[in-house]
Amino acid sequence: MYRGQSGQWSWLLHRITGLGVLLFLLVHIVDITLIGFGPTIYNDAIAIFSTGIIRLISLALIASLLFHAFNGVRIILIDFWPSGYKYQQGMFIAVLVLTIVLFIPTAVYILAPVFGSCPQGNCANPAL
Repeated sequence: MYRGQSGQWSWLLHRITGLGVLLFLLVHIVDITLIGFGPTIYNDAIAIFSTGIIRLISLALIASLLFHAFNGVRIILIDFWPSGYKYQQGMFIAVLVLTIVLFIPTAVYILAPVFGSCPQGNCANPAL
């Protein structure tokens, strides 16, 4: 199951993306905490979050979240479905495909304001 095959890569990516999810939660807690310091500080932080580099970091965190969630379901299936281990590699490929398929439209939506487009419908303030 391991030794350089999909099980090992799945294990490694699950740990790395778990750290990405943890980072996402920490950033979210800091973001929400800023509300208590007043609207000016919160709005300044939101403006920072709308910059191009932060949008790229957000995309990495979203990719981590997607992979981690789908791979978690794969792990549950392997653990609780008696024949699940037989389909381990196919399920790993399915996890990768689902992650990529859902990530692409998310990336377009998040990066569009960086390139001057506004799929959010608020072109007057691209930070929103």
